[in-house]
Amino acid sequence: MQEMQATPRTQPLRVGVAGLGRLGRRHAQNLAYRVPGATLAAACSPLEEDLAWAREALPAARLYADYAAMLADDALDAVWLVTPSALHAQQIVDALRAGKHVFCEKPLSLDVAECERVVAESRRYDSQQVTIGFMRRFDPSYQAAFAKVQAGAIGRPFLVRSQTCDLNDPEGFFVRFAPTSGGIFLDCTVHDIDVARWLLGKPRATRVYATGTIALHEGLRAAGDVDNGVAVCEFEGGGLAMFYASRTMAHGNDTSSEVIGTAGALAIGHIPRVNRVEIYDAGGVRSECTPTFFDRFEEAFLVEAQAFVASVRARMGASGAHDAAAQGATLEDALEATRIGQALRQSLQTGQAVTF
Repeated sequence: MQEMQATPRTQPLRVGVAGLGRLGRRHAQNLAYRVPGATLAAACSPLEEDLAWAREALPAARLYADYAAMLADDALDAVWLVTPSALHAQQIVDALRAGKHVFCEKPLSLDVAECERVVAESRRYDSQQVTIGFMRRFDPSYQAAFAKVQAGAIGRPFLVRSQTCDLNDPEGFFVRFAPTSGGIFLDCTVHDIDVARWLLGKPRATRVYATGTIALHEGLRAAGDVDNGVAVCEFEGGGLAMFYASRTMAHGNDTSSEVIGTAGALAIGHIPRVNRVEIYDAGGVRSECTPTFFDRFEEAFLVEAQAFVASVRARMGASGAHDAAAQGATLEDALEATRIGQALRQSLQTGQAVTF
């Protein structure tokens, strides 16, 4: 019998992950073991402790200490970036120039001009896909709400209320992270910004106002940051968004959104639950909360990986429409999220509204 040769439609997408911190390791394990049509062919980190972990957890992957060396690996089809935010923009450009498809964790950049540079550069590489990791778009509950909005279930949507609230960490890891995080609005609220634009039909922002307070973590003051912030964003066409971000929740990760329309409203995740168990005891009746965003969005991280791989494989096989890509955030979406997040930071620091 003649041996069947692999084609772009049958061979797995060969992915290299750059960055093996907490989130990078989860992405790497998903790609290695849980995403049909993908193989984790390489992993990269400058830290020996990360590479030591990869030798045990990812035995099939080629390991690199240098990102440029991994990009030079001709056996890779795509790279998956889970690196520090300040590196994202140039790493995306370098990957495109090396002929790779790109998935990059949010944000695209903390700097609007850098986002614009990447968007312009990417237009030279139409055949290569770039997706930014706003994973809430792939959460089943958010997807169901989006589908209902698109179907007209609540009339015309005009207001989104959304929050990202993390379990308080007494050690305050984010205090050490604050000088390079871009602040609470770019680190946390950027997800809510993307959700709001997605649910409202991707309008452009016209004006924002933000304020905040330090409830527990005084160390944030030196970086001009807060541990609790609120904001309002006005959009073209009269749409509105209200945001709340917190580092100090006592009960766990509390992420939720609500979209209000002319004929109804949809609430997503108003009661944060780790499962469907209710506890009845002398303290009353309660359910346990998701402790971290990893736990809340574990399925979303997996689904976004599956969608990215399916979409890139469709491109490589020239199969026509790339429906999976339509769900993911584009470079232009990421640019708008950074533009709004930076304006919120400016408003927080100046006490004045920022008009675009």
